[in-house]
Amino acid sequence: MTMLVPPWLEPLLNTAFFSICRTHGDAARSECNMYCLDCNDNAFCFYCRSSKHKDHQVIQIRRSSYHDVVRVSEIQKVLDISGVQTYVINSARVLFLNERPQPKSSGKASSHVCEICARSLLDTFRFCSLGCKLVGIKRNGDASFILDAKNEVLALQRGEGISSRGGNQLREGLEHDIYPSTPPPPPSNARRRKGIPHRAPLGS
Repeated sequence: MTMLVPPWLEPLLNTAFFSICRTHGDAARSECNMYCLDCNDNAFCFYCRSSKHKDHQVIQIRRSSYHDVVRVSEIQKVLDISGVQTYVINSARVLFLNERPQPKSSGKASSHVCEICARSLLDTFRFCSLGCKLVGIKRNGDASFILDAKNEVLALQRGEGISSRGGNQLREGLEHDIYPSTPPPPPSNARRRKGIPHRAPLGS
């Protein structure tokens, strides 16, 4: 199991983020939304990073609808995220750290669901979050978080894990801050050429 999961992942998933830093509580950027993969300890703020983790591997956690997310561009450098559903939120592709409560069904059944929590997914992914993939690895051992040279090449070719049918942006109807695709502009009739005019026949 240790070969499939890096030692910092479970502590990261169990960490509480977005509390106010005890040291820099009066500063503007004092929310503890960063995690050091080298120290593998508690969350810390922007100022702690500058003073204590300057040359360390640090990732930043963000929020979407009160749930913790991480940008794909950051996490895919240190973790194999294959099989985990990604989303576009505020113009950045992200994935969720942990399982979220399943919203009430809208009556439309999804053909894709998370193998662990049965949450509806947008595409043919196996898991809804890093946490569910971790449970899947522990249960079945048929996936891994460890990057190797081949996976790094594939991650770059994937372009931040964009799914084949998702395009540049994905939707999840119940997430208010996941942007839908921009609809195409309506056709314009302003410049349409008219046909050849025909005169009415002259009366006798």
